[in-house]
Amino acid sequence: MLKKLSIGLLAAFVVVAVAMVQVSPPETTISNGIIEARLYLPDQQNGYYRGSRFDWAGVINTLNYKGHNYFGPWRDHDPVAHDAITGPVEYFEPLGYDEAKPGETFVKIGVGRVRKPDEKPYSFSRQYEIVDHGTWEVQAQKDRVEFIHRLTDNDYPYVYKKTVQLAANEPRLLLTHELKNLGQRTMETETYNHNFFVMDNRKIGPEYTVEFPYPITGEPNAGDFATIAGNRFVFNREITKGGSSFFGGVTGFTTAPSDYRFDIKNSVTGAGVTVTSDQPIAKLNFWASPNTICPEPYISVRVNPDETFHWTINYDFFTTKQ
Repeated sequence: MLKKLSIGLLAAFVVVAVAMVQVSPPETTISNGIIEARLYLPDQQNGYYRGSRFDWAGVINTLNYKGHNYFGPWRDHDPVAHDAITGPVEYFEPLGYDEAKPGETFVKIGVGRVRKPDEKPYSFSRQYEIVDHGTWEVQAQKDRVEFIHRLTDNDYPYVYKKTVQLAANEPRLLLTHELKNLGQRTMETETYNHNFFVMDNRKIGPEYTVEFPYPITGEPNAGDFATIAGNRFVFNREITKGGSSFFGGVTGFTTAPSDYRFDIKNSVTGAGVTVTSDQPIAKLNFWASPNTICPEPYISVRVNPDETFHWTINYDFFTTKQ
């Protein structure tokens, strides 16, 4: 009797243990001999990020340059939480949400066709049901990963191509994008990169500065953690757990693409990065929490039928200490 009971308990333990085994998210690593980066790949069942807010392509978990790491987890992970994601990830305003009736679908570029559940205004923090994920094609090489997302839709079919590439012989990361409109309606949206910098796991506080090449203005919506001083965001104190600092409507930039530029520096570790683009800033927000610092420049996207819109964002990494 005891033997039979022991075998039964062992079998039950094995079943529970197997159920607890989690499949690791698919990933790949790229390097140019100067930078090494680890990326998560899109996957409906096991992907690191499966939310409806951000583009699934190019989720960078770590990026190392000269002993410094620039990205990584900044909050508890939940694959469908709207912001449980890492790296310089991108958000697109939805297409067709206002026209859709409850139960019908709208489009999120880099996500798929998504169901509108009710008449409430769209909320980026809400998880929406993804009805059609489209198809993903991923081509990984030594120094780059190319993501191609194809979506069939009555109003906004598209092919979206995003390449995460490390420049040859330079400490530079490039995000290049192509969005081809396969439909008969013009696609008009805005996209922004949330940036989610996690630099050497240093808490966000006075050792950080964010600098623009022109004076900026703006009023904080919450908290007194950061202020604007000329062309810089300056942190007055460390952001405490549960706190955040958010500036809305930051201004000072012009319509010149050269104004899409900012530097983030850490005075303690010496880690730094310069971010630029070939597109002008349409809008600029700034957000930070205890573990991540996030300038959020927006780009306006307009794609006529059968046309393709191109844009690139560059990250040049540096260190102020040897």
